[in-house]
Amino acid sequence: MTTTIGVAPPWDAARWPHFSLREIACPCCGETFVWPAALDALEALRADLAAPLQVNSGHRCALHNARVGGAPLSLHKRLAFDIALAGHDLAWLLAAARASGFTGFGFGQTFLHLDTRARPAHWFYGQRSKQRWTSVL
Repeated sequence: MTTTIGVAPPWDAARWPHFSLREIACPCCGETFVWPAALDALEALRADLAAPLQVNSGHRCALHNARVGGAPLSLHKRLAFDIALAGHDLAWLLAAARASGFTGFGFGQTFLHLDTRARPAHWFYGQRSKQRWTSVL
């Protein structure tokens, strides 16, 4: 069963045609959080790339976030995206994500974390991630 938290608008399949509510829902319980600005940015990124995006992680309930070692104030507890890097040019993906309206960037070895936080931020998930992304930044 899918539970939507907070006061959120309903899922709009016409507005976000390349994604489903299921792929952004918490994998452990199906809880969802519809954040239109984040979903609009994700849809714009997909359109700009003209290629599929694999969302490894979208919304996380508090319990799932804790289980996977997420930060206590993680935007995944509302809506953020970890996008698989496989099949994407890193520089192109990052430039397109910035142009699509994302402001939070977490640079991983196999994924790029994206969110639409109010203040721009970026970070690395360890030294190996930093080495992988250094030539792109």
